[in-house]
Amino acid sequence: MRHVSRLIWRARDRAAWGSAGHEDFDSRRLFRHGAHACLLPEEHIDVEACTRRGVVVSSSQHAGTPSYAAAELTWALILAAARQLPQQMAALKAGKWQIGVGTTLRAKTLGIFGYGRIGATVAGYGKAFGMNVLAWAREQSLERARADGYATARSQAEFFESCDVVSLHLRLVAATRHIVTAEDLARMRPTAMLVNTSRAPLIEPGALVAALRAGRPGCAAVDVFEDEPMGDPDLPLLQFEQVVATPHIGYVTREEYETQFSDIFDQILAFAAGRPINVVNPDVLAATSARG
Repeated sequence: MRHVSRLIWRARDRAAWGSAGHEDFDSRRLFRHGAHACLLPEEHIDVEACTRRGVVVSSSQHAGTPSYAAAELTWALILAAARQLPQQMAALKAGKWQIGVGTTLRAKTLGIFGYGRIGATVAGYGKAFGMNVLAWAREQSLERARADGYATARSQAEFFESCDVVSLHLRLVAATRHIVTAEDLARMRPTAMLVNTSRAPLIEPGALVAALRAGRPGCAAVDVFEDEPMGDPDLPLLQFEQVVATPHIGYVTREEYETQFSDIFDQILAFAAGRPINVVNPDVLAATSARG
């Protein structure tokens, strides 16, 4: 292995070369910096390109352990949107008392789109609040949802038509990009809520803004944007009174950062010692061993 000083690493969405949250990592910039290892979630980089260039990709996804920070923020946004907390707080500070009427979650239907680690955790929160949970995902994930005692939709159309709250919990890959269409959103009830704490490109470009203008769904809660960091106060999505939005803080907690940076340093030390861990592209190691 080459000297650790040539190691280039990036923590989560925070990059030394660009802004947070970019979905497609520019591997050419990585190679220009002479990197021999990259340590970050593999969904953000071109793993095949790294493999061709002999760059080791290490990524610890903590299989079986969800990001509780992201799940908790998802639930906080659901509660905030349902009870109009940002609007009520702003009104109180402006000297107004009780504007609007909120919504009770109990007995409503919570839709979980993507039943992975975080989706399953949010489903548990919904159950604890007395909500009826309905899942939609690929068949293997639906089987896990059924095993956990949750109902599953027969189709994506039925899913969007049936839910009072739809929460997206999908990884952004080619198959899931723009998986939520304008037609899906148009099927939602005027009283329904769309929640996205995963990735903005899961939704067809412009579809959420158009849907909110049309009144279906009636409100939205988002933590992710097409371009991040997002510093445009005139962004169309932010002009809706019925939108609760946060600046991609799903993972921004002390505990989450401690876990992430601990993983990164462990992977750096292992790479420097010539024993890489959590390697996503082991073909690089095989090729290095073959060369002696």
